[in-house]
Amino acid sequence: MSLLPPDEDLDLLHTRNYEVRVYQHSDDELLVRGAVSDLKPPGLYVKDDAAPLEMHQMQIELRVALPKLTITAAQVLFETHPHSSCPRIADDYTRLVGISIARGFNHKVRDLFGGPRGCTHTNALLQAIAPAVVQSTWSVSIRKARSADAPLGAATQPERERRIGANANTCHIWDEEGEHVAALRRGERSGY
Repeated sequence: MSLLPPDEDLDLLHTRNYEVRVYQHSDDELLVRGAVSDLKPPGLYVKDDAAPLEMHQMQIELRVALPKLTITAAQVLFETHPHSSCPRIADDYTRLVGISIARGFNHKVRDLFGGPRGCTHTNALLQAIAPAVVQSTWSVSIRKARSADAPLGAATQPERERRIGANANTCHIWDEEGEHVAALRRGERSGY
């Protein structure tokens, strides 16, 4: 199912799909799985072919330690690729081990794997994975609060500051001088 509006009247050239899932593997570790797929419409590359042509499908599996979001294991799989030598770079992504998915992650990915040092599609997938992992830390906090029978909005001032610090200046809502952050510092619950 597409999240985009219907487009049957348009001349489709390319579809890129991302899927990211984050699982709580243990109290102090997340399991992260992601995939990127590039599809060409039927008949575009192979005349009279009625099926879409998948050009790329890269998959990533990470283990991420909580609370610092440090990658402890990384595996990349090239499921579909246009060139036989594409998968040669997959093992290089084990260099992600030891890096935190917190601030500066995308810059680190570019430094390690940018241009001829990596795969542009795998790098794009990593950039899609990072915010999903950060979002998952909120889910971990909610689970902990529920298991402790604490109200969902309850948090100590140090815990509120940790959450604010993790998100400060990442978007206009999280402007460290903004209304949302000020309300959180006062202990007010955010509306969803």
